[in-house]
Amino acid sequence: MPAVPTFAVDDGFWYQAPDHLALDVGAIVRVPLSGRRVRGFVVETAMRPPERLKPVVARSGNAPVFDSGLLDSLNWAARHYVAPLSAVLERAAPPNNPTLRGAAVDVNRSTPKRTRPTVLVRRLPDAAAIAAMAAESLTAGLSVMVVVPTAAEVSALAPEGEHVVVVHGEMDGKAMTAAWGRGQRGPVLLIGTPRIAAWQVRSLGTAIVVDDARRALKDRQTPTIHVRDLLRARSMREGFHLVVTGPTPSVEAFGWGSEIAVEPGRPWGLVEIVDRRADAPGGGLLADTARRALQAVVSDGGSAFLFAHRRGHAAASRCIGCRRLRRCEVCGARLVAGGPCERCGEMAGRCPGCEGDRFEPLGSGVGRLVEEASRVVGRAGVGAFPAAVAVQVGTERDLVDVAPQDLVVMVDLDGLLFATNYRAAEEAMRIGARLAGKVKRGRRMIVQTQDPTHPVVVALAGGSPVPFLETEVDHRGRLGYPPAGQLMVMEARGPHEPGEIDANLRELSGTAMVMGPAAVRDGSRWLVQDRNLDRFKLELRALLRRLRDGGVTVRVDADPIDL
Repeated sequence: MPAVPTFAVDDGFWYQAPDHLALDVGAIVRVPLSGRRVRGFVVETAMRPPERLKPVVARSGNAPVFDSGLLDSLNWAARHYVAPLSAVLERAAPPNNPTLRGAAVDVNRSTPKRTRPTVLVRRLPDAAAIAAMAAESLTAGLSVMVVVPTAAEVSALAPEGEHVVVVHGEMDGKAMTAAWGRGQRGPVLLIGTPRIAAWQVRSLGTAIVVDDARRALKDRQTPTIHVRDLLRARSMREGFHLVVTGPTPSVEAFGWGSEIAVEPGRPWGLVEIVDRRADAPGGGLLADTARRALQAVVSDGGSAFLFAHRRGHAAASRCIGCRRLRRCEVCGARLVAGGPCERCGEMAGRCPGCEGDRFEPLGSGVGRLVEEASRVVGRAGVGAFPAAVAVQVGTERDLVDVAPQDLVVMVDLDGLLFATNYRAAEEAMRIGARLAGKVKRGRRMIVQTQDPTHPVVVALAGGSPVPFLETEVDHRGRLGYPPAGQLMVMEARGPHEPGEIDANLRELSGTAMVMGPAAVRDGSRWLVQDRNLDRFKLELRALLRRLRDGGVTVRVDADPIDL
């Protein structure tokens, strides 16, 4: 198959293998195509009449980058994420030519066992915990793959030992290709960022995904592959055991029918809930409980972290008159000042509780939160992360580098909890648990909210995500959202006719619900929902090819996170 990112070559082309070249499935080759030589992958070998077949020009490297089992998984990913197969096959290849010295690699081709995934609820593991989780497979002569969201976490979680192979984006091509090569010889503990999820590893016995709900584990650009889902597909086809672990596994992993294992003890630190319904209007971003806690920590020489929403999240607000949380009366999403509801388009009006028209925000960005905290403990003691001060203010992107704290304050849980995304509650649960994981043992996190009975709030305080996940799986099931159903977003930019595309999508839809078009920057967006979109995705490929050939930039996001 020529490595050209278009659906036009998905069926591949037959070439003649010269006698001097040993070619097997997974080999990288150079082949003629339309008057030029291009990179390609061997996806099938067979005896065919050689007449009219162009010969393969050369082989790149001496090792295959996938076998038939991995190829089957990559084919699934291409179909599920509506991507050209060649674009997905590239994920299996190292940066440089795959060259191994010595005897050919004997890749494990045992019959798939189709073991159930395991969801292990526990504190975020450290290097010692990763080593313990991998020990059984390594002792049996099987390799282990561990995928974590960021390069910093790879370095922090990698155990020591000759069998440990580390991969992250800061490595150059030579070093990364060498790491790929070590994975072909096994047994190894291969730990890395998401790019390793599509790598072939000799005799892979276990794959571990750490904190699988994190956004960094899903590609933003086509193909929008999620590590968790690719490895689940691989485990079903290739027979290794998949383990998803962390304090708050995703609703998808929990809803697979996985084996659920809960490690004894709380998966995060102590959490105190502050009910903001009793606060006087105009009291500011920090409730009295949080103010007193900050003053006590600073006077004792301790440290604190104040969480502000990352970019893209608006603050929740409440009525100044009756202290009612401002939410859309149609869909329940939090409302922001000026304009309709961002989720359903319903126009915001007066407070339904008291008919008031004055509202105050319950959260804000880093700058304003620094200013308010400065009035509590003094300007010299507060700064935006990573300032070397007692009280640091930051967002989720800072959490990888935040040290254990004496106090953590989640200033505005409601801004996350009632966001317009259908995953809002899950995101609030995940971020809250991640913050609580930064609390020193015996210390606490303060969560400020106007809805202390919400399942997320109850779960954070109770120290277990399981009740919330059970509730959310049931809720998603009723709505047909993942994991019970499938969602897909398609965006078109450039010269296009939204009405024509809309008509084409609805013609393909069958039982699927097509919503749109909605205007986005320089283009249009559609949302497609059904219990199963496999047939729709298969038929969509021809439309995508026509649009792209016509100069339209099209992005397809299967299983969208931001929606």
